[in-house]
Amino acid sequence: MITRGSAWELLQQYTKSESLRKHALAVEILMRAYAGKFGEDPELWGVVGVLHDFDYEMYPEFPDHPTRGSGILKDQGYPEEIIYAISSHVDAMKLPRNNALCKTLFACDELAGFLVAAALVRPGKSIIGMETRSVRKKLKDKAFARSVNREDIYHGAEQLGVDLDEHITFCIQALQQKAAALGLDGAGAAKDIPA
Repeated sequence: MITRGSAWELLQQYTKSESLRKHALAVEILMRAYAGKFGEDPELWGVVGVLHDFDYEMYPEFPDHPTRGSGILKDQGYPEEIIYAISSHVDAMKLPRNNALCKTLFACDELAGFLVAAALVRPGKSIIGMETRSVRKKLKDKAFARSVNREDIYHGAEQLGVDLDEHITFCIQALQQKAAALGLDGAGAAKDIPA
């Protein structure tokens, strides 16, 4: 049985970096929020969010990421739907994002990282009160969070079929609801990343 708990354990086994674990949590939050919006299974979509980069710390280069991770997931009995969605979020795999799950993961991955980076430079390191227009301004600043692929953010919203501002606003709101778990509520460190 694939559960959020077993997915989190697998993430912890392969990912020791706290920041990568927080990224997985942020993407999970966004995936669950979109699952709710689209009437999809939040558990399934959340597991995809948790595991989308679980192999990245050990295998950061393509094609090892995501192909090694795909093999691990297959050996662990994960369904093809999850493995395919995770594989499709890496552009170099050239896999068609042929359903809402794949499109949403791609649309949320880079944006989650960018929103967390933007929150961390705000007073109090908080996502509370963050506005879409300030995020759009930071997107234009190529020196800010330069490791985040802006084209993936723009292309992700386009593939998902949503306006970029609408997508950013939706994601900010979803992360605000779980700000304490991410350590982005202005109170300091994360309140124990939920297992």
